[in-house]
Amino acid sequence: MSVKVNEKYLEGFVSQEEIKKIAPIAKEAFSLVKNHNGAGSSMLGWLTLPEDYNRDEFYRIKKAAEKIRKTCDVFLVIGIGGSYLGARAAIEFLKSPIYNSIRGNDPEVYFVGNSISPSSISDILKVCDGKDICINAISKSGTTTEPAVAFRIFREYLEKKYGEEKARERIYVTTDRAKGKLKEFSTKKGYETFVVPDDIGGRYSVLSAVGLLPIAVAGCDIDELLRGALDAKNEYSDFSMDNACVKYAALRNILYGSGKSIEILASYEPALQMLSEWWKQLFGESEGKDKKSLFPASVMFSTDLHSLGQYIQDGTRNIFETVIDIKKSKDNVTVPYDQFDVDGLNFLSGNDFNDINHKAMLATLIAHNDGGVPNIVLELEDRSEYSLGYLFYFFELSCAISGYILGVNPFNQPGVEAYKKNMFALLGKPGYEEHKKELETRIK
Repeated sequence: MSVKVNEKYLEGFVSQEEIKKIAPIAKEAFSLVKNHNGAGSSMLGWLTLPEDYNRDEFYRIKKAAEKIRKTCDVFLVIGIGGSYLGARAAIEFLKSPIYNSIRGNDPEVYFVGNSISPSSISDILKVCDGKDICINAISKSGTTTEPAVAFRIFREYLEKKYGEEKARERIYVTTDRAKGKLKEFSTKKGYETFVVPDDIGGRYSVLSAVGLLPIAVAGCDIDELLRGALDAKNEYSDFSMDNACVKYAALRNILYGSGKSIEILASYEPALQMLSEWWKQLFGESEGKDKKSLFPASVMFSTDLHSLGQYIQDGTRNIFETVIDIKKSKDNVTVPYDQFDVDGLNFLSGNDFNDINHKAMLATLIAHNDGGVPNIVLELEDRSEYSLGYLFYFFELSCAISGYILGVNPFNQPGVEAYKKNMFALLGKPGYEEHKKELETRIK
């Protein structure tokens, strides 16, 4: 089953006239993606990745994952942004947000190098104590501060624990194919390396080695993941306003044009929390430029109905929601009968939690609609590898189309460099002396 866009809860918020008006703009945006002639078109490698992935590398990924699964208790994935969000989203979506507690014989998987918190590093070092460790450093350049310093720490940890020769067999690096400091260092040290494709940016890289190795280590079927993405590619290859990617991109831009400046991704399964984080980077980094774009936020229902629910229901009317509706659950739990009926909920006795969760979703959709909040519902069959591959591709293509509709380059991120420049200056990096002086006068 493909991703289906349910427009029922947009009635009264989006008109057929608005859809008709945006159609030629959406068609042009789709053409820019498909014909590789828009801004940033050199970064469209993800578009055909599901069908032209390097099969030799794919085989090496599966072989390495099997070796890691047999030789380590803890697998550390070192990366930031697109170098870790997709893999973590996939593992939690497919397995569980508490995967490390219920993994069985599979390795524990931890994601490090995505902050500069000393407490975070210390906690992971404690986890590693007395266990066999493998690491996967993911960085195109190898010079991004957060993952680079984490790689120093955990590489040193492995070399002290196993010796340099044996540590080499436990270190895997995903980086540039031929250039960059990390590639040079990995070649010198003899680490097994995998490729961050030249034509795929980090936030679009989950279906490359960046995401596939950690996902495979957690025991997920990456063949099925790519099969789902390939079927999505084939389904969404032609322009139509009924094409789900085009429809979603067009609807969110119509709502943005009507003053809805915040898009809230809502889901009713905690296993989708990190998927929401991946989605926020994808759309936020792709569209947030030129002083425009929707702000991507997320909520987890029904949990957040008891916190942010009041704001969504009655707050500023500058929001709309995109709801991910998983049609089938892989688990069933029923409400037991309580002879005392202390909570007054015996009317739910024998009901399956899936049904209750679904009714909560419908109740919320109606309530938020009545409160003036439009809702786009994205229907997905289940939490399988196939469905997730489909969803990853759906969001990537939708994001590219949406960015071009908005009039921005969906594949660059010029604003990300501003904090790095300031941080390097304040930390005393050579070459930043004048900028350091300027900043220090501002923070005194």
